[in-house]
Amino acid sequence: MITRHVRTVLATLLLAATTSASAQEQLGVIVFPNSGNAAAQPAFLRGVKLLHSFEFEDAAVSFREAQQADPGFALAYWGEAMTYTHGIWNEQDMTAARAVLARLGATPAERKAKAGTPREQAWLTTAEILYGDGPKATRDTLFSAAMQQLSAADTADNEALAFYALSLMSLSQAVRNIPTYMRAGALAQEVLRRNPEHPGAAHYVIHAFDDPVHAPIGLYAAQRYSQIAPGADHAQHMTTHIFLALGMWPEVVQQNIVASGPDSSKWRPGHYTSWMQYGLLQEARYADARRLIELTRANMGSQGRPGNRAYLVLMRAQQVIDAEEWNDPVLKWTTDTAGLGTAPQAIEVFTTGFAAYKRGQNEAASSALDQLARINLAGKSDRFGRAETAVALEKELRGLVYIGAGRHDEGIALLREATTFEDGLAAEYGPPDIVKPTHELLGEVLLARGENAEAQKEFAHALEMAPGRSLSLLGLARAARANGDTAVAAKADATLRQNWATGDAAALARYSQKGP
Repeated sequence: MITRHVRTVLATLLLAATTSASAQEQLGVIVFPNSGNAAAQPAFLRGVKLLHSFEFEDAAVSFREAQQADPGFALAYWGEAMTYTHGIWNEQDMTAARAVLARLGATPAERKAKAGTPREQAWLTTAEILYGDGPKATRDTLFSAAMQQLSAADTADNEALAFYALSLMSLSQAVRNIPTYMRAGALAQEVLRRNPEHPGAAHYVIHAFDDPVHAPIGLYAAQRYSQIAPGADHAQHMTTHIFLALGMWPEVVQQNIVASGPDSSKWRPGHYTSWMQYGLLQEARYADARRLIELTRANMGSQGRPGNRAYLVLMRAQQVIDAEEWNDPVLKWTTDTAGLGTAPQAIEVFTTGFAAYKRGQNEAASSALDQLARINLAGKSDRFGRAETAVALEKELRGLVYIGAGRHDEGIALLREATTFEDGLAAEYGPPDIVKPTHELLGEVLLARGENAEAQKEFAHALEMAPGRSLSLLGLARAARANGDTAVAAKADATLRQNWATGDAAALARYSQKGP
């Protein structure tokens, strides 16, 4: 049950999340010529726009409405089938997609015969390829080639070009391939140039450039997307892929409030709320972050869905590690991680072990390390995160346990090994699954040993991977000051003060104690 106190504390946040009924219908502007009857057009076009914004369930409903209005409208079935592939996340429901196509016709030939024009036949063929025979990676490659041909056959077709850009980013099976993403981003930018109100163009530009190195290229699209499609929750959140990568914390918080919706009883641990919490923590609004995680946990109930439970594990870790509260009450929470896979299990155990180490309880940290090692033995990547996350976390915790046992050189060597390992991973976006970034941790250890120049390098590297992250800025300011680099220290200090401008009084007091 949500208390009056929690509702009152979040009132200012919720006020900003109110969306008018008219805004909910605003999903952008597209042009998609087709042979469907007039009655089917509104639902079909709404479905395509929702598909561009990854509002897959709502898109499927719209495409089914178009089918009811025009039962033989082939593209309405194509659209519904496409809602069952989430290429950037490497997710696909082949059974559901094939069932949609089967409703149009029993065979590809029967379905093709119902397509009203050669162009529509070509669109339908792309779905036949995507949901045909063979391994997913092969079908993805063939589908992308078909989308390339479709866009090349009519270079003015923004829809073909936009979906071709999306198909390119789907080729790497949820792992960012920078050259391919850059190519996809350039195509999406061309669509956005032609049609500044195109939801897919803005969305795909953001996905292509949402790593810290390339995020400035996507800033214009991020600023536009929430205005293009205010009726899509995902459009409100998606802007923060760029904002987070640039350390724009007020925008990260605000847009995820809007995306989460005006009804706080529906706020559960999830993608939007975990990003919101991470932004609050970077602003040192620790009390708000705590109330948010408590609210979402209460709304989830005792048995949350797997996704909710996985995000609760991440939010618990963020609260402890980013607020540096080593006796935080959330450490007493236990989340059922059965079936969640390697990354959430590792994050849960690492958080407990890391806090124990910080409390000086090296034996408890060592016990957590043993658990983490067992998780890694059976580890594999799944939809809740990469197995590599667990490997990095084990290296970090093992290094700390060694240091706690007096084996300093061995421990630091392991922490350096962890940084090398993380550097070798594909670029990611969003709050870090390696919940204590490796370079930040190594920097803190080196700084405590008085190795100020080396610590400064590590904090600088950490900020290249996560611009604007407050604990890395704090470390950089302290290390640079101790190293005599007053210019770097002053710049880091100024950015941190900007991050913490609305932070809790306790956080500001902590800064004065820990600052240079």
